[in-house]
Amino acid sequence: MDLSLETRHEDGHTIIEVGGEIDVYTAPRLRDKITELVSDGNYNLVIDMEKVDFLDSTGLGVLVGGLKKVRAHDGSMRLICNQERLLKIFRITGLAKVFAIHSSQADALADL
Repeated sequence: MDLSLETRHEDGHTIIEVGGEIDVYTAPRLRDKITELVSDGNYNLVIDMEKVDFLDSTGLGVLVGGLKKVRAHDGSMRLICNQERLLKIFRITGLAKVFAIHSSQADALADL
């Protein structure tokens, strides 16, 4: 399976809608997109993972790296994820305490 990345701007945040699998083969594309956005001055990112089918440790590493990049500019990264199998990965790794994880885009943008 491939990875789809759609980017849009809303309420001062840049939303990246991710679909498909985030794995060792596709994660570099997400990393490059995050790097490009931060380089262009977009420091408040929302990663919409509602259409993600699979996430491995490489994908987690890309998300952690992205979080470090935006925080270096006093920015933020919020995740939208409502799939239990993915949420379980964040809980097991302890990353559920690191990332602001929301169940919908409305929730992610509501507490700004």
